[in-house]
Amino acid sequence: MLERVRYEGAHPTLERADEAVQSVLAALGRQLVGDERVDLAARLPLEAALVLTAQVPAVTPLTGWEFVKDLAQRTGSTPASARWNVGAVLAAVSQLAGPELLDRIISQLPSGYALLFGRAELHQPRRRTDGRRTASF
Repeated sequence: MLERVRYEGAHPTLERADEAVQSVLAALGRQLVGDERVDLAARLPLEAALVLTAQVPAVTPLTGWEFVKDLAQRTGSTPASARWNVGAVLAAVSQLAGPELLDRIISQLPSGYALLFGRAELHQPRRRTDGRRTASF
């Protein structure tokens, strides 16, 4: 996992990749609850699973953009750097989780996380009051 994050995030060392993994997984651990949290932890390497599950879930979940801003603030980095690290770590997490678990995780989280996991953010079409569908872009 660390080698993949080092490569995806263009980190010069495994130590820098490890810092990214720990900070992003800690942040994700504050957002995930229930079976998705347990199932994801079971698919991660032991050290990564411990970082994820050591976090107390937040009372109010963050949107994807709030997640990135919160991570930037906690790590003392810019939102752009935080977003870069999130993308690198969550790409590795996506591969380990597999498509079915990843679908469940994304459906549990507020809007904006699909993009962070490298997926398109699709919205259900909204219904008009007359019962017809309207476009949702």
